[in-house]
Amino acid sequence: MNRNQFSIIVALGTTQTLAWASSYYLPAILADPIARDLGVSPNWIFAAFSASLVISAMLGPRIGRQIDLVGGRSVLSLSNLVLAAGLALLGFTYSIPVLLTAWLLLGIGMGAGLYDAAFGALGRIYGDAARRSITGITLIAGFASTVGWPLTAWGLETIGWRNTCFAWAAAHILIGLPINWLMLPQVAGAKAAIASAVKPHIPLDRTMILLAFAFAAAWSVTGAMAAHLPRILESAGATSLQAVAAGALIGPSQVAARIFEASFLSRYHPLVSGRLACLTHPIGAAIIGLLGGGAASVFAVFHGTGNGILTIARGTMPLAIFGPKNYAYRLGIIGAPARIAQAGAPLAFSLLIDIMGSRILIVSSALSLSALLALMLLRAPPPRSVTKEEDV
Repeated sequence: MNRNQFSIIVALGTTQTLAWASSYYLPAILADPIARDLGVSPNWIFAAFSASLVISAMLGPRIGRQIDLVGGRSVLSLSNLVLAAGLALLGFTYSIPVLLTAWLLLGIGMGAGLYDAAFGALGRIYGDAARRSITGITLIAGFASTVGWPLTAWGLETIGWRNTCFAWAAAHILIGLPINWLMLPQVAGAKAAIASAVKPHIPLDRTMILLAFAFAAAWSVTGAMAAHLPRILESAGATSLQAVAAGALIGPSQVAARIFEASFLSRYHPLVSGRLACLTHPIGAAIIGLLGGGAASVFAVFHGTGNGILTIARGTMPLAIFGPKNYAYRLGIIGAPARIAQAGAPLAFSLLIDIMGSRILIVSSALSLSALLALMLLRAPPPRSVTKEEDV
């Protein structure tokens, strides 16, 4: 890895940490105080958040196509401006229509500024050789919740939720925007590429459908666990302290798994990583099912391990199977069902937990195993010579 590549990994890892912390991880801390100030149920905030994820899913292919044409520099920089605008408007919110408009902007910003866009930018720069860079930025951004939740909670306690939103907005303008604009390379010939661009025809063949299904099934589990993990663990017999302690292990487990992926699994095809990622959640669920709530931390480690590897596989599997051509656009198409599933999973699992309690882990395990089955039906293509974009 040369110095320039390392600089880009650190830059994108930093801006991804900021983007995730100030958007996806925001409602967990601010939903209740926002709802109290507006005099509405917190369900309104989570509904707006879910709608923003659907918007980001719908925009994914279009944003990916733009990255394929002009690179990630302008797209990711624009995402900082849009996220800042959404956060600022959220800070000024005094009514439901303004709240929904703010999350509309945040949905657009997430579509242009989270992992899929960053992975697409790296694919545009490094081609087939982007796997190491994708792993690198997820290693850094894996601490987004670890950094974001305490900072947001501290802001809530010291300056209130409105000023916390303003502070995150300022961070996008003062930190995220300069880093994305100055550190990402500008793609040569972008104007010519736009002028001669013809929308590529990417057929929804068997491989595309299997990948999209696998990601949708696996990420619905990720979304559900992010929203309901403590509640599920307590219903399995864990105490509140055990549930909180278990939840704190997910972030470190994700990062440790990504280090393992970078140091050991990188010598294998990404399909191996993806299949392994789909297997760990059911193993953890079986352990807590047999041993009860006392094994909450064991379950959290297994779940976090799979989730950490899955994040990398989401970017590396399509790249390894299809190659770098139209990579970001293809990633947007494959990832759209996953984002929609992730948006609906918290509500669906909430309703099921009321009926099933901890047995909801049977459902989540079945989803993970169905994703594993889909990936088992895929075969790794013959290796291609590694290519790298030379026009940056």
